[in-house]
Amino acid sequence: MQRSIPRQDAGNRFMPDEVTAKTGPSWRDFVEITKPGINKSNLLAAFAGYWMAAGLTELDVPVLLWTLLGTALVIAGGCTLNNLYDRDIDPLMERTRDRTLVRGTIRPSVALWYGIVLTVTGLTVLALGANPLAALLGFMGFFVYVVVYTMWLKRTSVHNTLVGSFSGAVPPVIGWVAAEGTLGPEAWALFLILFFWQPPHFFALAMRRVDDYRAAGIPMLPVVRGFQATKKQTLAYTILLFVSSLFLWWTGACGWIYLVAAVILGGLYVRLVLKGFRTGNDVEWANRLFFYSLIYLTVLFTVIIVDVTVRELL
Repeated sequence: MQRSIPRQDAGNRFMPDEVTAKTGPSWRDFVEITKPGINKSNLLAAFAGYWMAAGLTELDVPVLLWTLLGTALVIAGGCTLNNLYDRDIDPLMERTRDRTLVRGTIRPSVALWYGIVLTVTGLTVLALGANPLAALLGFMGFFVYVVVYTMWLKRTSVHNTLVGSFSGAVPPVIGWVAAEGTLGPEAWALFLILFFWQPPHFFALAMRRVDDYRAAGIPMLPVVRGFQATKKQTLAYTILLFVSSLFLWWTGACGWIYLVAAVILGGLYVRLVLKGFRTGNDVEWANRLFFYSLIYLTVLFTVIIVDVTVRELL
């Protein structure tokens, strides 16, 4: 395990027993604390997983809606508890210093129960509205994100990003299982795409915000091992992502539309990563890489939906 980097003290006013709400929270505060941006991208992945398994011919609208709702609630609960636990280090980073719990608009005790209620409700919705396996996967993703990643590895190990990638790779599998009821090679292919997508995405973010992570004492790869080592690992995971994205075609889950898109998107991704070894401005390159990673994932999962739909209509 990588040794922990000493953290700066955020000051008593940011510590658990000292945070008090100066003004009453608004509904926007309760939305913000759940990290809706993360939820949106994960819901697209969950929808793509369900659509790939069910398509138009086996579409069950109530099951789909319950699956998306349950997944959204579990993710929202996990993100809320992540914000709660990180409120001591968030003031040290420019990106997070204006979060709701740092401002004190929501009390920690309220955030704790809010996160618990969201999570339990989401797992119940998945169990009853989809199936118990979907709920189990949701719980596993939640546990890895909140307990293993947030409460343990994020502050102690340079491998935090890789382990945390497990939770981020679960949503499309939940969607698949909600439709199929069982795990199959297609579900694992979806898992691998998101699992290998996350390290390059978060390595780029860490390079962009390396001073923030250093100030907060978070042992992200660029902080511990430098930019060059980060670029090498980014290239390795991007190649793994490219290869794993082809598995959906090899399994027959997706057709030629998807294959062409996956090759083009993956090829551009690898090309952009390789440019990082020749760049004279690492931060500018990391910015481009970070935003392309978002475009890559959104387009790829949208193409999955289009490919499945076109194949069924033809």
